[in-house]
Amino acid sequence: MARIKGGLNAKKKHNRVLKLAKGYRGARSKQYRIAKQSVMRALTSAYAGRKERKRQFRALWIARINAAARLNGLSYSKFMYGLKLAEIDINRKMLAEMAVNDAKGFAKLAKLAKEKIA
Repeated sequence: MARIKGGLNAKKKHNRVLKLAKGYRGARSKQYRIAKQSVMRALTSAYAGRKERKRQFRALWIARINAAARLNGLSYSKFMYGLKLAEIDINRKMLAEMAVNDAKGFAKLAKLAKEKIA
């Protein structure tokens, strides 16, 4: 029986990595060994970036809510505390959306929060 060599599988693996490295500069997109390192690093950064994006959006929402709350005479923390006392469960994403696009609705929420704190 003939011996089976692993050349085909190795070629497939190399091509898979080189395809991911397409667009990289110089040897990073041509040579397997260097491309593999670059791709591994890039995939690690991409994974971390997906987690980081969630943190950045939350920070943005909080900044927008804070700015709108201060226009209504409250700090962010007092506004959120007032909403909690009023038993109003709206997430920060929606509150930020209201702060930007629905100032009157946000002002009503701020008024409710103020009444609950006082």
